[in-house]
Order: sequence, then C-alpha cells, then structure tokens
Amino acid sequence: MLERLFEFLFKYRPVVFDRGELALGTPWPLGLILVVGAAAAVAVVILYARTAGNLERRDRLVLTGLRLGALAVLVFCLARPMLIISTVVPQQNFLGVLVDDSRSMQIADGEAPRSQWVYDQFGPEGSELLSALADRFKLRFFRFSESATRLNDASELAFAGRQTDVGRALDAARRELAAVPLAGLVLVTDGATNAPGSMTDALMQLQASGVPVHTVGLGQPRFERDIAVERATVPQTALQGSSVAVDVSVTHRGFDGETVQLTVEDGGRILNAQEVQLSRNGEANTIRAHFVAEESGPRTIRFHIAPQDGEIVEENNTLETLLYVDDGRRRILYFEGEPRWEVKFLRRAIADDENVEVVVLQRNADDKFGRFGVEDSLELVAGFPTTREELFRYDGFILGSIEASFFTHDQLGMIADFVSRRGGGLLALGGRHAFMQGGYAGTAVADALPVMLESSAVSDSGAFFAEVDVELTPFGRTHAAIQLAASMEASAERWGALPAISTLNPLTDVKPGASALLVGRAEGISDPLVVLAYQRYGRGKALAFPVQDSWLWQMHADIPLEDMTHETFWRQLLRWLVSDVDEHVSVTASSDRVERNMPVTVTSEVSDSGYLRINGAEVVATVTAPSGAVRDVPMEWTVERDGEYRTTFVPDEDGLHEIEVYAENAGTPLGFGSAHVEAGDLQTEFRDAEMNSSLLERIADETGGRFYTPETVSTLPEDVSFTESGTTVHEERDLWDMPVLFLLLIALIGTEWAYRRSRGLA
Repeated sequence: MLERLFEFLFKYRPVVFDRGELALGTPWPLGLILVVGAAAAVAVVILYARTAGNLERRDRLVLTGLRLGALAVLVFCLARPMLIISTVVPQQNFLGVLVDDSRSMQIADGEAPRSQWVYDQFGPEGSELLSALADRFKLRFFRFSESATRLNDASELAFAGRQTDVGRALDAARRELAAVPLAGLVLVTDGATNAPGSMTDALMQLQASGVPVHTVGLGQPRFERDIAVERATVPQTALQGSSVAVDVSVTHRGFDGETVQLTVEDGGRILNAQEVQLSRNGEANTIRAHFVAEESGPRTIRFHIAPQDGEIVEENNTLETLLYVDDGRRRILYFEGEPRWEVKFLRRAIADDENVEVVVLQRNADDKFGRFGVEDSLELVAGFPTTREELFRYDGFILGSIEASFFTHDQLGMIADFVSRRGGGLLALGGRHAFMQGGYAGTAVADALPVMLESSAVSDSGAFFAEVDVELTPFGRTHAAIQLAASMEASAERWGALPAISTLNPLTDVKPGASALLVGRAEGISDPLVVLAYQRYGRGKALAFPVQDSWLWQMHADIPLEDMTHETFWRQLLRWLVSDVDEHVSVTASSDRVERNMPVTVTSEVSDSGYLRINGAEVVATVTAPSGAVRDVPMEWTVERDGEYRTTFVPDEDGLHEIEVYAENAGTPLGFGSAHVEAGDLQTEFRDAEMNSSLLERIADETGGRFYTPETVSTLPEDVSFTESGTTVHEERDLWDMPVLFLLLIALIGTEWAYRRSRGLA
C-alpha cells in the first residue's frame, strides 16, 4: 500500500529512485537564464513584501515564504529534473534463477505446499512472472540443496534434498555464469539453510563481482502451532547399567500451558516417559530425563513427542542422538588409612558390578597394609604408588581417612595431577583424618576438592561430631549420580526416608563453580553441612563425601534386609565417577550423527604412560563403513594444542561408521581409541523450517538486490532490469511532471489565498 502511494505521488516506484541518479535536463545557457530570472523574481517578491505598508510583519513573512515556495517549485520544474538510471538491454543479459529443491519446500504452511508456488511460477504452463522475466533476460535455472546443479525443467524438481547450502549454491551459480553478461541472480527459497560453515565468503565474491541477488522468500516467518525437540545433552559414553541424565530442550508455538508426553526410546524399547507442561509461547522448556543404559555398544536414543492437533511440521517432534554404552571394566583405587566398616560395605555394594572394580589398599598399622582386589601379587606391594605411571593406571581414586602428612609433597601433587592431567575421578571420603582434620588445607589435593577447607561451621580441632539428615539439593534432585529409583520423584522420596548418618568434618561451603548434590541438617548448626559436592578440575572430576558411615543405609534397623539403596547409591556414584575417563588415546567426532556426505572432523588426544601430551606421534584413524569397507586416514598434529591430532572424512553410506585411532611414538605403541558416527536422515530440513526472512534480507542488502515474498514478487522483473551488471543502457526519466509537485504548488497557492481571507487581506 505504501509503495503504491509512493508511486502515485512520485510517478515511479521507490526502486527507481534507489537505483537512479538525479540530474537536470536544462541546457546550460537556458539554465543560466532560468537562474537569473529566478533571482529577479525572488528580489521582486522580497521588495514587495517590504514596501507593502498595510501589512504587519508576520503577514509579510508568511506571504513571502509561501510565494517563494511556489516559485521554487516552478523553478525546479523548469529546470527539467530527471533520473538517470541504468537498465538492461532486452535479451542481451543472463539471469540465474536458483530454486530450493530441499525437503522443507514440501511444508504446507499456507493453502498449499511451498513447492506448489514454484510449480505455478516456473512450471511448463508458465506464469506472468516467468513470461516477464523471459522477455527481458536469457534465463538459466539451477536447483540446489546439498549442492547446486543446472535445471532444465521444473518437472525435474523432487524437493527431496536432505540439506540446504545457500552459500554453496550462490557461489556455484556465479562461477558457472561468470563468462556471460550477468544481470543478477534470483534465489527462490525458504531460507532454512542448515549447512555447516558461513556464507560470508560467497556474499563477498558476489559483491566483488557486482552481481545482485534478489531473494524470494517462501513460507511463513512464524508457525502458528508447532512443537520441536531441539537438543538433548547426552553424554558421549556411559558404563553399562548406569543411570543417564539427559537435558532435553523443547520449544513450541501455540501450545501455551498444554501438557504433552516426552518418551525416550532405544530401538523401540521405551526407557522413560514423562508428562511435560509447556511454558509460555516461544520459551524453551528444559526437561531432565533419566534412563538406564542397559544394552552395550553404540545405541541410538530417540526423544519423541507425539504430533499434536494443528501442528504444521511433525518431523521436528523427534530427535535422535548416539550414546556409546561401554561394557568394559573400570578400576578404582581406594586408599584407606584405618580399618573401618565403610571399606567392607563399599566393597560388598559393588561386588556384583561387572563394570566397576575397586582395589583396596588399607593401612592396618604403621607401614603395614592390606590389599584387596589386586590383579597379581606385585600390584601395590610397595604401598601407595610413588610414580604417576603407577597411579595413572587406575580410572578413579577414593581417598579415605588418612592424614595428609602420610604423603610426600610429590604424592600430593600426583593426586591432583591424577584429576587435572590424567582426567581421572577423585572421591574424598570423610573421617577423623580427612579434609581439614587430616591437614589437607593448603595442599595440592585441597585445590582439586570442591569444598572450602579454610572455612567451617566449628573449629577444626578434630572434636566435631554430628548426625545429619540428608537432603537433596535442587541440582542433586536431577543428577544421574545419585538416582535411587526409576524416576526423579521416586528417588527424591527414597532420599527423604533414609536414616541419619554422621560426619566428623564440618564442611559448609563449596567453591565457586562447584555444586552441592546432597546437604545435611545437624542440630545446633544453622548452616547446612555438605554431604556430597562435585566440581570439574582440569580434565577430570573431584567429589567430596565427608561422611564416615554410609553403611547405615544398609544396616540400620529401619532398612529392610532386601533393600538395595546402599548398593544402588555406591554403584551409581562410582560409575559416574569414572564414566568419562580417557585412555592414552582419546577420540571425539565433531558430531555423532550427520547427514550422508557431510564432512566429519575427528580429533584425537595422544599421551604417553604419564599422560604427557606427545606431538611427534604417528596417528592413523581407521574408518569402517556399515558395508564393511575400511579406509585409513592419517591424522596430523594441529599445532594449536600439545598432543592434539585431527583429520576429516566424509561418510558416503547411511549407517554406523566406526572410527578406531591407533597411535605410536618412535615405534612404541601408545594405544587405541575409538568413536562412532551415524550417517543418515536427520530430518534437519524440518528444523528451524520457518521462512528465514532475516537471512534473505541480508543476502539481498549485501549484494544490492531486493527481498520479495509471493505477494510482492510481481515487481521483480522490472526491478532486476535496473542494474549496473551485464549489458546496460542509461535511461532518462523526467521528474518535472510528478503529481507531488503539482499538488505542492496547489497547496502553496491555496494556503496563501486562505491566509489572506483569514486575515482580511483578500
């Protein structure tokens, strides 16, 4: 409407003024005469205003201004103003038309699918738009999704592409048409680009070549009703039988306050199902879902919300991620400084666990140690490890009640390095020789712990004792390490029913960045005591459990004999402690699930027996495709970080690809590492599938084109004609007869007459 009003007043559409340059068509001799005459007329008007004795000063000023305004309009018209605009020579220029051939074009967010508009405009029957473009240009059509290819007929469009790469399509069309006079490119798409990387380089090339891109956006910029499962933070690996906690992000439009069911599945088997009440429109809902990783190997975990009435896109209601369930065995060293019941009951709790093994070194007297669970007679025969290589063979370390002075300064640093450099898991237990009572304040171990040893509720004299009733913190309520039942609600209920336990270590504060999972209330102490806290420290994790008798959760009179709470607690906690501990060769992929033919970046960190990063190693990734085809891909040191190697491969088959990385240094094997990538249909075209008008406007603005919708595209053929690209001529378009000038002149003269009448001067 505004553009039509502009054209009515100014004779031409805004694009003409935007593309054209203002000029005056009067020859200079006539222009000189016009200037002199205008100056004389101005002088006469001013002289008349000054000598009219019967007029007040205000009247003279108003009438002079109105007359000078009318005179300026007349002089402007007599100067013959015009716009000089560059237009294409008909049939002497090429125009590239790029049509989105991806699956998102099948979405029916209007009266018909987006693809129907393409068929109507560019199909065999043609349209006014196609005819108008063909009259002015030689048309070259391209189809694009993952890549761009020439299109001979609209019937070739299948709208089946599994990815949209707008940047690559624009660059391909520019390259192919570089040798011909190119007036511009027309991009017909919903703008739902989902390819990795940036299109900045492609736009810069178009700018440098002077090729404008006119974008035509299809689809609704906002869906009225839609639910999408956006993300799920699934860990890369989990030990078999472990509880896994996943944060699932769900967004929606049009379902404010409604309740839907989120299900978690593995191969059709439902792992979890829970009701979710959706928040306000447009806000993300973060849902914590728990399930048990029961089957080993790479597992495709599916998160799904059933399609609701009125949803425009149903495909984005499902999200799949890859989880590797490890059935290997992790070894944990438990060093205890004195005989106590906690050792016996901890070992009993994990005795039947096939994935976690606890090796106990217990001091029974000075320089006398008991060993339990060792692999051979030489393991820990000399007591606590004295070298990093010996300690770093374990995946986790439990530090019991033993004074810090037992260790050498190097051994204390070695324990901290076990967490930060090795990436192992550290669990510090409570006791009369633990934490500040054990003299750990100011040591390297204290740096790794998640609790503050310098501050406590009472003196650190060692005389403290308190019985505490354990409570879950909000963070602990959803944490996988301390789930005691199948659901969060049942787990929280079980925690609330457990008997009190005791502590000798009055810890009340956690470090910045650390999180308390369990706290305890004790009589006579206002602040809650820390029962279980956690933090990341370097590459690993450190936990504090300042409790001396968790075995009461097994042996208390209120606990039934068949109750498995104590066993479940220790199994879940120790599994989580060592769940993501790396070996000498660790492997990660840029994405665990990709579209077929999408590049995957593989990164590996390589270290020696002391977990020092090695830069000169020979590292090779062996990729096994679903068909069994094997290829070796060399990995190169990144230079950016010590011990980091990287390579890229392209999965050309749908299915699970196994990546095994082998490293050696100077002929000495360092080890193996593995990862998995699943290639297939990720339904990415149906995520963020609303018309991306901001992207399309950016492409048009940065290249000198314009953005259109199906409602405004009728002006496209004329607009594309106004360009400096290709073979062009300059046209002169008169402005002196614009209706706005005539209306302005009438308004000025009419205003003067009305003013005179109102002042009694007529």
